[in-house]
Amino acid sequence: MHVLSELLTPGRTVCRAPGSSKKRLFETLASVVSEDSPGITEADIFAQLIARERLGSTGLGAGIAIPHCRIANCSQPIGCLVTLEEPIDFDAPDDLPVDILFVLLVPEEAHQTHLEILARIARLFSQSSFCEALRDAPDSRVLFQRATEWQA
Repeated sequence: MHVLSELLTPGRTVCRAPGSSKKRLFETLASVVSEDSPGITEADIFAQLIARERLGSTGLGAGIAIPHCRIANCSQPIGCLVTLEEPIDFDAPDDLPVDILFVLLVPEEAHQTHLEILARIARLFSQSSFCEALRDAPDSRVLFQRATEWQA
């Protein structure tokens, strides 16, 4: 099964979100995820994303970032896909601003699962045709459909 179809829901897919800074964007992401994930608080998500980002940027390059963390009260891996209205600085290795983010939250004890899912997501987002299809999505419904139905 396609990795994103296992992780995403329409409620955790946002097309052309505003984002003026990494911190503001993490606030938005935490809100979106917590609204669609009972038992996980916005404050916990935000704190864990910020803590992980302090260890080093989760920007991959080519406008892509995959913020990720392990979190309490998370019973299974979940994702959130967001494209931005305007790219923002993300301290990516190529110094390019980010306009596509995939947030991955996994249960605290899921160390190996975390790494395996991250690798699968990174491979998918390394495909420029996939990223262009996401960037061209006109709304959240189409973004979700393109992300979950992509055939590599």
